[in-house]
Amino acid sequence: MKRFALIGAAGFVAERHIRAIKETRNELVCAMDTFDVMGRMDSYFPEAEFVTSEKELVQFLQLAKERAEPVDYISICSPNFLHIKHIDLALKNGCNVICEKPLVIHSADLDKIKEWEADSGKKVYTVLQLRYHPTILRLKEEIEQSDKDFFDIDLKYITSRGKWYFKSWKGDVSKSGGIATNIGIHFFDMLTWIFGDVQQNKIMHSEDTKTSGELILKKARVNWFLSLDYNDLPEAATHAGKRTYRSIKIDGNEIEFSDGFTDLHTETYWQILAGNGFGVEDAKGSIDLTENI
Repeated sequence: MKRFALIGAAGFVAERHIRAIKETRNELVCAMDTFDVMGRMDSYFPEAEFVTSEKELVQFLQLAKERAEPVDYISICSPNFLHIKHIDLALKNGCNVICEKPLVIHSADLDKIKEWEADSGKKVYTVLQLRYHPTILRLKEEIEQSDKDFFDIDLKYITSRGKWYFKSWKGDVSKSGGIATNIGIHFFDMLTWIFGDVQQNKIMHSEDTKTSGELILKKARVNWFLSLDYNDLPEAATHAGKRTYRSIKIDGNEIEFSDGFTDLHTETYWQILAGNGFGVEDAKGSIDLTENI
């Protein structure tokens, strides 16, 4: 059983990490968030300590070490712009890291992390859960075995957001990285993982709520569109009462992978705990791309 702490425990994605810690039969011993209404903890780890500042968390980590009960991993679910700071905090306190996407906003920070890993002897992992999706794994195998050298891909991802979004850190490009980072990075990682490195990157349209472009990868041309605007949803989606629509077509054929997301964080944790998982070099391609976008 490994001992975990978690930073950013109140955020949407944090519950997936908390559940993954539980389902991999490990223990969350301390959670931290500046937001202090944390009833979700009662369903998973009611005995975990809860702190509302980094100073308190560091004190907890030091005390745990003194008691010969050190924390093995810190899971990071804080806002994107704080990831680099919290990775530094974790490594300086002798903990491995599991960090939600994006690992960082700026590619230059990846070199810092590699230096910190070498100095600390600890490892930083990131969450690239689509690489574990059964449909995506089958697609990668099919592409590798295909006689075709080049493919045409259309990516559309529309996930409508309310007015709150633009008053939060997510709506501030300097803090989130913008739409491409916030909602697109998993798809860009998946596509470059399967179809190869970026050869050309052209932006067709860019504004606060939507952006589009064309990517030339080693084995594919990708026309992509990302939007937060409800009005961009197709009629079939709005009639069905949906606020999100995702579509990936390869040579005109739809790739359906809407199902199967539920357990991918847990699978990510199993892989990391087994000595696998994705690290700094795995994250680099999509971070280079989204920063450029």
